[in-house]
Amino acid sequence: MKNWTRRLALGTALAAMTAIPSFGAETIKAVVIDGYPARALWVKEFTNFFIPEVDKRLAASGNYVMDWQESYGGSIVKPKGVLEGMKLGLGDIGIVTTIFHSSKLPSQALSAVTPFVAPDARAVAKAVDEIAKEFPAMQNEFAKQNQVYLATGVVLDTYQLFSKDQIKSPSELSGSKVAAAGMNLRYLEGIEGTAGVRGGLTDFYNMVQTGLVEHVMIWPEAAKTFKIVEVAPYMLDVSLGAVNTKTITVNKDYWDGLPEEVQGVLQEVAVAYRDHVAGIAMDRAQASRDAYVAAGGTIVAASEADRAAWAAAIPDIAAEWASGLDAKGEAGTEMLNAYLGKLEAAGYTGVRDWSAGLTN
Repeated sequence: MKNWTRRLALGTALAAMTAIPSFGAETIKAVVIDGYPARALWVKEFTNFFIPEVDKRLAASGNYVMDWQESYGGSIVKPKGVLEGMKLGLGDIGIVTTIFHSSKLPSQALSAVTPFVAPDARAVAKAVDEIAKEFPAMQNEFAKQNQVYLATGVVLDTYQLFSKDQIKSPSELSGSKVAAAGMNLRYLEGIEGTAGVRGGLTDFYNMVQTGLVEHVMIWPEAAKTFKIVEVAPYMLDVSLGAVNTKTITVNKDYWDGLPEEVQGVLQEVAVAYRDHVAGIAMDRAQASRDAYVAAGGTIVAASEADRAAWAAAIPDIAAEWASGLDAKGEAGTEMLNAYLGKLEAAGYTGVRDWSAGLTN
């Protein structure tokens, strides 16, 4: 693992040195919001990386200085409320958890409708963000919510199954309840007799502890951060793949009032943040698994045959997604093919060919 603590400390120190306002510099206030707590990976790195990096780049010209006001953990909005909060101007810059908004942000589900392809946060983040820049759908969806899209973030290496009691195959989920969010619930349709229960990351611990569910679908780093091992000490390694769940946006009214120089820096740093967070997610992946085991957890790997069987049994959610966008005049089919092509070029070919069901 890279020494992120040392790197972040150095970066913060440099930012403090370079962000000293020069004479006549204009101060611009920026209210940053997310409903998740400050300890969440992407929130912590917004504080430790995004903000100092913006300050450092603006300090190069000395024209502008940001007055950052961060509000996390539900003080302004809950996790599901960031999109609406940003629309209303409760925040200037926000971290939107897109899996909660499939009807308003359908194109953001691109990686979610293609499970079992790429367990690599870096590859998925880059591919999805490039699609967002090459096709207008994603940016148009945020524009309808009075927001400007900056970049997509991937904070997980791959979804896994965590359970109260040990299972050795996805088929053993039959007859039980699984907590999940967003498109993940559709994956469970491929396992007969399994009930998906909608929830959020901050809810999952209690959902298992109270017996509302027996299993939860999250990733190892989140399991470590939210101490899931205490209630679900068994992980089935199914490697469903990385999924983009976070998008950095700016309130449109606020954006229109920003100087062009500040707009450009925010766009540049958003991409750097995208790669930074994805890199940390991958660097921490194995350490998080090790920490889970050290805390008393047990990990069992699903067989490749079981993974293939599960992938094949999932409804053709990729074709549904693409045709749904096509019907709205968006390039859903082209986006899906382009995305899979980018992952293939990065060295990832899925257990299932999600382009096989396309009609165009």
